[in-house]
Amino acid sequence: MTCSNMNHFSFVAGTSKRIGSSAHMITTARVPADKAIRIAFSLNDSPDDTPPENAFPLAFPDLEKQLQPLPPCHDSKESMQVYKQHCQVAEEYYEVKKEIALLEERKKELIARLDQAEKESMDAAQLAKEYVELAEENRTLKLAQTQCVEQLETLRIQYQKRQGSS
Repeated sequence: MTCSNMNHFSFVAGTSKRIGSSAHMITTARVPADKAIRIAFSLNDSPDDTPPENAFPLAFPDLEKQLQPLPPCHDSKESMQVYKQHCQVAEEYYEVKKEIALLEERKKELIARLDQAEKESMDAAQLAKEYVELAEENRTLKLAQTQCVEQLETLRIQYQKRQGSS
């Protein structure tokens, strides 16, 4: 199986045939020793025919780089399956983040409306209090006016009596 940046040293399992710059006997319980398989890998970042991982376009450009699905090994069903699952999870994550952002925006709107309603409520309470105070002041002033009118009438009568006696 060959994946990106993995072909600097090559071996054939079950043999000591030299392909790269060093050879090792590789045995595995899953593959019979008489069946040749190709294993390729690289210990350095030397360029080769396969594009590097960052040459693949980002599947989810709005997703943080460390959360991006890694490009799969196209020769491996398991790698492709893991990639598809990662893409599904990344898509769900993106949708959840988008929903959270919308809900946070809605929360801000509701808080602003609540603040406005509380301000209006306080304004209404202040106006009601001010109305009660002004009504009381008006009643007091009317009473004072009535008393002044009565005093004035009393003074007129007294003045007229003095005018009549002189």
